[in-house]
Amino acid sequence: MAKASSFDIVSKVDLQETDNAVQQASSEIRQRYDLKDTGATVTLDKTAPSIEVRAPSDFVAKQVIDLLGTKLVRRNVDLAAVSWGQPERAGGDTVKITASVADGIESDTARRINKDIKGEKFKAQVQIEGDKLRVSSPKKDVLQEVITFVKGKDYGIPLQFVNYR
Repeated sequence: MAKASSFDIVSKVDLQETDNAVQQASSEIRQRYDLKDTGATVTLDKTAPSIEVRAPSDFVAKQVIDLLGTKLVRRNVDLAAVSWGQPERAGGDTVKITASVADGIESDTARRINKDIKGEKFKAQVQIEGDKLRVSSPKKDVLQEVITFVKGKDYGIPLQFVNYR
């Protein structure tokens, strides 16, 4: 029997690059004339990857999010990996908006990817392993077809294809 080749489908964000983008945005907030004395802040929580923006109004918060978005794009962090929540009132008259940063593939999305691959009748096996999927097949051409197929679909999160063997 031929040795099976495989690859993993994952969704990871480089938290160091995200942290660098947050630091650059914070620095620019302190220096830009229209944001300087507003009291707006942006912070990254690396433990449960999330970004928090605090600002005196919705308008300023949206400006900070746009600024952060440009910094993330320059650092090659996919904006689809950051999902912003709704603005909520914080203490006083400030607004807080929290964003979660993608770290792994959720089980619902993994099942959907698995179902889509199996629905196309590829001669490949798909296994869900925690927050990633392992796709294996005896033919490397089939794996290339699976990668092309998954890249053509939109699952709402950035996907990477790693450990190709």
